[in-house]
Amino acid sequence: MEMTLQLTIDCADPRRLVAFWSEALGYVPEPPPGGHATWRAYWAAMGVPEEELPDGAGDVPESIVDPAGRGPRVWFQQVPEPKAVKNRIHFDLKVGGGRDVPLAVRTQRVTATVERLVKAGADVLRITDLPDMGQYAVLLQDPEGNEFDVV
Repeated sequence: MEMTLQLTIDCADPRRLVAFWSEALGYVPEPPPGGHATWRAYWAAMGVPEEELPDGAGDVPESIVDPAGRGPRVWFQQVPEPKAVKNRIHFDLKVGGGRDVPLAVRTQRVTATVERLVKAGADVLRITDLPDMGQYAVLLQDPEGNEFDVV
């Protein structure tokens, strides 16, 4: 039996998170299946009752995919309740290159990525700068408050 992996993120505004996380991960919005103008049209053709779909659901892509086909699909599921507590799962964007790369180079790579993501709507929560331990990382949050690390 084949298994695929999808990461589902509850959110208030899928459109906003699709744009942000496409930029953050280098993913692209997932187009609706062949022959359908929107995901909503696809779901209707599949028999999903209209009352199960929030207003606007599926009118624009609500999922992103890795254009290289290596990473998991990420679906931003619209839910009515706001985020209430710290994430129990989060992304680590590993851009530094690992401990074989000099700390100064890793720090530059992390900083450049953080600057790009702040311009895209992220907020910096904490910088961990421990040169004696060879560590530099930044904790951020996306436009809806979901935490993630850039290392």
